[in-house]
Amino acid sequence: MSGDESGVFVRGVRHAIEYPNLTYRLLFYPLVGFVCLVFLFPLYWLFVLSVTPDAAVAELGALPNEVTLNNYLVVLFGTSFLRHLFNGLVIAGGTTVFVVFVGSLVGYAFGRLEFPGRRLLLLLTLGLAYVPPVAFFLPVYRLLTGNVSLSLGSIVVTSPNVYNTPLSVGLPLSALTMPLAIFILTAFFRQIPDTLEDAARVEGATRLGALVRVVMPLSKPGIATAGVFTFIQVYNEFFYSFLMTDGDASSWAPLIWALYDLRLSLAVFGAAGSILGLLPVVVILLLANERFIESAEAGVATRLE
Repeated sequence: MSGDESGVFVRGVRHAIEYPNLTYRLLFYPLVGFVCLVFLFPLYWLFVLSVTPDAAVAELGALPNEVTLNNYLVVLFGTSFLRHLFNGLVIAGGTTVFVVFVGSLVGYAFGRLEFPGRRLLLLLTLGLAYVPPVAFFLPVYRLLTGNVSLSLGSIVVTSPNVYNTPLSVGLPLSALTMPLAIFILTAFFRQIPDTLEDAARVEGATRLGALVRVVMPLSKPGIATAGVFTFIQVYNEFFYSFLMTDGDASSWAPLIWALYDLRLSLAVFGAAGSILGLLPVVVILLLANERFIESAEAGVATRLE
């Protein structure tokens, strides 16, 4: 680096230290603009396309020349979109309740109890979250379609056939989302002071009672975080949702099938369906916004301690 370049660099660093607010603005606004351009503009373009009549798509610019809600009406009432949406919400909601319930019990054991191999088991559990879902598909498909048999002497036990039911999607996705939920809940349960649980135990509460009455109420941000992550992951999942159902709305095919079928129609209908499909996720995130903030603050406080 030459002397002139070194001098410019030194002056730049000195000015950044002397004027931190100006430096913050110079770095913050370009970063926000970049994020908006990369992440929000595709959503904006999708919305513009969804409210544009098909005849006006060829002349579509940054702003729509014509606006119509007919695309949404066609998707809602002219297709099986609403039934697919209902299926997806039922599967995602049921899976979330199951994962949070079981994850709370396991997270309590990892976070509040001491037993040999606890750290290793927690590490192995978290490692399962990084295994590609496709690695489990063949055995899971055989198991859930009644193709696995176990002989117990003269008794032959065959796995149930739950294909085209909520269980065919919910069960494998429960296993795939459980590790992350356990890790999140373990971290939050570990933050609860032992004295609070000990006080509940002195008053006659069992460990399960202490979990329900003390630990879980104080860990609401963590429970909300685990629940929202699980719901969004299951709701948006494509692989098992596509392969474990035949695509018919009456066969509990989730929302992804409705959007997949719209690929054969006009682009404006596909855009309208995508925007409608995003609404439940947006509502969930808005409702859980305060819990996310509390979760972040709790995480920062834990690191400072």
